[in-house]
Amino acid sequence: MKISYDAKTDLLYIRLDDRKQELINERVSDEIVLDIGENNRIIGIEFLDASKNLNLEKILPVEYVSQ
Repeated sequence: MKISYDAKTDLLYIRLDDRKQELINERVSDEIVLDIGENNRIIGIEFLDASKNLNLEKILPVEYVSQ
């Protein structure tokens, strides 16, 4: 599992499976998008407007992405 945060886009991403595979995005709410992979398994979770909806300081380890 890998957790990354991009401050520029305020996007927190949790990747559950690192294998390369084709993904389908499924929005489940205004702030959450699931990446669905093979066999309809959740591969990743995107949290939009993450700093407004999550306590980022309590989510560890976080890899900060800068662009």
